[in-house]
Amino acid sequence: MADSAPTDPGVLPVRARGVTKTFTTGAVATPALRGVDLDVRAGEMLMLVGPSGCGKTTLISVVAGILDHDGGEVVVFGQDLGRMDAAARTRFRRDHLGFVFQAFNLIPALTAAENVSIPAILGGMPRRQAEQKARELLAQVGLGDRHGSRPTQLSGGQQQRVAIARALIHEPRLIVCDEPTSALDHRTGEQALELLRAVVVRPGRALVVVTHDARIFHHADRIATMDDGRIVGERLPSALLPSGAHP
Repeated sequence: MADSAPTDPGVLPVRARGVTKTFTTGAVATPALRGVDLDVRAGEMLMLVGPSGCGKTTLISVVAGILDHDGGEVVVFGQDLGRMDAAARTRFRRDHLGFVFQAFNLIPALTAAENVSIPAILGGMPRRQAEQKARELLAQVGLGDRHGSRPTQLSGGQQQRVAIARALIHEPRLIVCDEPTSALDHRTGEQALELLRAVVVRPGRALVVVTHDARIFHHADRIATMDDGRIVGERLPSALLPSGAHP
């Protein structure tokens, strides 16, 4: 099966139907996703909210092809991830997806600019060009003077901004973010969301954000609430969450 994404902007960035995922440790099986149905539309920022442990991070990891799903269907830009082997899924993710991890996942031995440049280099961009683009992105997230710093020389908030720049460098069509503002103050968090938001104004692109940060809800086009491994509701950002839900 081809691993290139179609250019038709009418194709849904994400279409998930009946998605299940269970983690097994020894004899203990823990269901994380219990039949998730979700569409992510072109040009939108969708936020996933819900209590800790409800399956949000698992869901975006499945959508990004980082985790396999046990059942159901996950189609990203018209490509069924369940029909790809591991190598094809890796290529697809490299070419079309960006991921902002809550744990940052920066390489300690590399500078900020080198960390940011990795996806572009893997995609075939010359190293010098990739590192120049990385420095430009770092400047956009307020780290123009720290491009030569290694992760251990940066604060948690600064490392988070490096991770955001890394997710943007290869201009992915879909970006998934796990708590991208968790280590940022309000002003810096707003700047980061504005930068991420700029990605989805281009045709056929989309952004999915897992967050507990109610201060950034106004950036969303839709807010989907998860609980116990399922999508239990969708709201506009101006609407209150259902009673008992936790942003």
